[in-house]
Amino acid sequence: MATINVYTESTPNPATMKFLVNKLLINGSLDYPDREKAQESAFARELFKFNFVNGVFFASNFVTITKTEDAEWSDIEALLKEFVKGAVESELAVKPEEHSEEVVFEGNDVEVKIQQVLHDYVRPAVEQDGGAIAYKSFDNGIVTVELRGSCSGCPSSTITLKAGIEGLLKRMVPEVDEVVANAM
Repeated sequence: MATINVYTESTPNPATMKFLVNKLLINGSLDYPDREKAQESAFARELFKFNFVNGVFFASNFVTITKTEDAEWSDIEALLKEFVKGAVESELAVKPEEHSEEVVFEGNDVEVKIQQVLHDYVRPAVEQDGGAIAYKSFDNGIVTVELRGSCSGCPSSTITLKAGIEGLLKRMVPEVDEVVANAM
């Protein structure tokens, strides 16, 4: 078995830290914004046993952990790194086996194009910051998306949404007039 290395990166959201490992954890992403939703994932469920964990998000080779307001990263970062290392080494399940990995775009031609742009151009950039974006709907020129992981509640997510994502979609899909985030 190869040695598992874990390193951390800060994210634009000060309450969230990205824990990267040198192994693929999941194809796609999974968001567990609270303890109740985490019950399907053994890995997330164990993380929520720490009273300072407020959210867990998995994508490719990292887990993004959101802490409670009263916790300080200087006090918990080393503990969480050690936990993540042990969980990956013991192959603790990130997701239930029946979870589908296939990317399927649905809707009319405009909706499919929007989803393709979000998947190909926006998703990789958002994942770099420890988050994820999910397409929700397109109605009368307005694209509704859901921000997850470190993007959920991030102070700079509004700027990213308006200046980055909205600008890109308007250029690539002329039918788009505005992009809004669905409240979690």
